Amino acid sequence: MFTGIITDIGKVRSVEQRGDMRLVIDSGYEMGGVALGASIACSGVCLTVVDKAPAGEKGWFAVDVSGETVSRTAPGLWREGARLNLERALKVGDELGGHIVTGHVDGIGTLVSTHSEGDSTRVVIEAPAALAPYLAAKGSITVDGVSLTVNGVEDVEGGACRFGLNIIPHTQTLTTLDDLAPGRKFNLEIDILARYLGRMEQLRR
Repeated sequence: MFTGIITDIGKVRSVEQRGDMRLVIDSGYEMGGVALGASIACSGVCLTVVDKAPAGEKGWFAVDVSGETVSRTAPGLWREGARLNLERALKVGDELGGHIVTGHVDGIGTLVSTHSEGDSTRVVIEAPAALAPYLAAKGSITVDGVSLTVNGVEDVEGGACRFGLNIIPHTQTLTTLDDLAPGRKFNLEIDILARYLGRMEQLRR
């Protein structure tokens, strides 16, 4: 489990295509405290540490990304030089500063527009129709691993929806949400409570 509070920005050092894709990611984490087999969320995707920097070396860790994961996540993330929002797994007793995040991507969103609103940046993202029923104003959404509050939702033709967010300067500085090029794709994870409520509603029908 995670909280959607980003604690580092990693950079993909290398990509090796094996049976799965092996990534080496540079990080500011002190890897002595990260065990092999530990989970780290990489732009909202829960991945397992399969190798890491030896003691005394600059921090890096390696993960394997399956073809299934690549097919269900935003394009362009798993390439050399890509920046990734990083969060280590939640420990019992840690502060829950965002909301409960599983690291399982539910769909891919597309950036529609941005504009300044006070000191913040107002962002509108289009979500696919499959996610539209699970998004509500003042609810939580995870965007590339970042816990954010939905400010408004607008349904669009074809069943998709557009939702608005306000990104404060602090969040932009400490995450990859400082790069908001038109058409950018994002990993989206809906609130876990909405996911279970949706499944319960399906079973009632």
